[in-house]
Amino acid sequence: MEQYTIVKSFVMLMALVGAFSFFFMRVRRLYRLMTAVEGTTDFKLGQVGRRIGVLFTDVLAQANVRRKPLPGMAHTLIFFGFLAVQPHSLELMLKGVCPALEVGSWIPGLYGGYLFIADILASLVLVGLAYALYRRIMVKPAYLTMGTDANLIILFTGLIIVTFLFINAFQTLLPRDPGAFDYRGVFPVSGLLAGVFGLNAMEPQAVFVGYQVAYWIHMATILSFLVYIPGSKHLHLLAAAPNVFLKPLAREKAIVKTDIENEALETFGLGRVSELNWKNVLNLYACTECGRCEEQCPAANTDKPLSPKKVIHDFKVDLLNQSDAILGGNLEQVKTILRDDSPVTGDVLWSCTTCRACEDICPVNIEHLDFIIEARKHQVLMEANFPPEVQETFTNLENQANPWGFGADGRADWAKGMDVPLISDHPDADLLWFVGCAGSFDDRGKKISRAMARVLRRAGVDFAILGPEEACNGDTARRAGNEYLAQMLMQQNAEVFNRYKPKRILTGCPHCFNIIKNEYYQFDARYPVVSHAELLFDLHQQGRLKPNGKDLGSLTFHDSCYLGRWNGIVQPPRDLLRSMNNGQLTEMRRTGEKGFCCGAGGGRMFMEETLGKRINVERAEEIMQTRAATVAAACPFCATMLSDGLMDKEAEVVVKDIAELVDEATR
Repeated sequence: MEQYTIVKSFVMLMALVGAFSFFFMRVRRLYRLMTAVEGTTDFKLGQVGRRIGVLFTDVLAQANVRRKPLPGMAHTLIFFGFLAVQPHSLELMLKGVCPALEVGSWIPGLYGGYLFIADILASLVLVGLAYALYRRIMVKPAYLTMGTDANLIILFTGLIIVTFLFINAFQTLLPRDPGAFDYRGVFPVSGLLAGVFGLNAMEPQAVFVGYQVAYWIHMATILSFLVYIPGSKHLHLLAAAPNVFLKPLAREKAIVKTDIENEALETFGLGRVSELNWKNVLNLYACTECGRCEEQCPAANTDKPLSPKKVIHDFKVDLLNQSDAILGGNLEQVKTILRDDSPVTGDVLWSCTTCRACEDICPVNIEHLDFIIEARKHQVLMEANFPPEVQETFTNLENQANPWGFGADGRADWAKGMDVPLISDHPDADLLWFVGCAGSFDDRGKKISRAMARVLRRAGVDFAILGPEEACNGDTARRAGNEYLAQMLMQQNAEVFNRYKPKRILTGCPHCFNIIKNEYYQFDARYPVVSHAELLFDLHQQGRLKPNGKDLGSLTFHDSCYLGRWNGIVQPPRDLLRSMNNGQLTEMRRTGEKGFCCGAGGGRMFMEETLGKRINVERAEEIMQTRAATVAAACPFCATMLSDGLMDKEAEVVVKDIAELVDEATR
């Protein structure tokens, strides 16, 4: 026995040194790779106290994971049970090297309480794993990764827990040295296990052998798992918590401003994985491949080649495959992202509507759009590689400052005869209304603008418009990758804003609202911005817009991505519509922060949709399921896309902007 103890101590020591050394070598290489990439980020660590709170809510409390109830609960059981097992497993490791170690005898009460809880939590891991297997074998969600990697992790975890329970069971039966901790009665589940399997009827020698077998399987599995983690999908066990800690704390998000005038830069956007920044790489490491992003993505839902999960996975694989060249400083040898053998294709990049459903649902706060938009920038600015129909849009934006190419001097023609003042004639107006391209030129959008103007007059709002001084907000160009053109348009508008210094800016388009509110600071234009959805609700709350009692009929509401997910404006338009329609509003299946895109964002309003099912048709079918006679929108792009989708389905559903509905309800 003494000889076995010596051999065991030596073998355990060598195993621990070898496994942990190899683990730290692999982690060190990943860290070196993360800091070797040449991209830059303007991220600055701040609000540390709030970030620590996020760790407690999002990581320890598993708040993000539990947004999907059953899988979230299963993951929570696995998470806490696995954590609970580790202190006792670490003690067993150390005891394998130094048999005289007796932690339990130092603090018997606290130690016994911990073992009691850990034993219960460990058993609940098996419940979580059983549900995970059920999903993989029976449910088989299309978005869930079903590879060998994931199955190995389940096997590793299951072995660790089962052997842990058997170790506990055998510990209650082993002879106890004087002064050693008494394990009897502290393991509620393992103690039951000993009775069920008849372990308490075994001979002492058999108990000893059983304990050692369970011990070595447990240790071998844990150390193998340790070595396996840095090269597997479960790298997120190391990266997820730091990624959540460093996540953007605000819902609002700005597209990164590229320094186009910097002559030292040889390339713009993201053309190679070596051009990622350290935070991008941490995003890649943190991905759990849970597939929630793919489940929510409108492109993936309509059979486009884009899956946000696959984009992150493919970037990570590309980065790891080319890590030797990056770590060796041979950046010229790093292959381009869009190449013949790359799974990230042009169709993948251009299928994205930038709706941000992927980022909103991600439990570890990955910023998928940073990869897609930066890659688009490179393709447009460096390769002139983009969908051919976008060329006309770019040309129109450059020549006439609107995507349709109408004469810029006709921006205020929609308001003829309505006594709508220009800001040049009324510079002290309380509100500068940035009408936007759709509201100024598109036939459908002009009707919405006229309705909005009538409502503002009715509410006694002191407002003015820019008219010919207004240019496109830059959203379409920027999200379609033409950063140069976007900056030209944004700078032009910023200079006009700074000349008039408006008290507040009103927008009737969520794309205008988002970019002016969240990105114009990059051009030194910082002004309060309000969406027409918010303003109309505020005016109603103030008693300046009173319903006339007219029944608007059965209504449902479609959330604009750039109001809901990008800026969190979900409730005001709903409250407004209910107030205007005697409390009546029918919700669609996917609403609010989980609303389904109309398909127009990310410049796709001006691109052909030839792959898979049209996104607006998918949304139209969902509208029809509500049996509502009218669908309310808060975006001119959404209004157009939904009308086209409903027309395709030959549905007798009317699409109206909330301004039009308020105009009807307050006449």
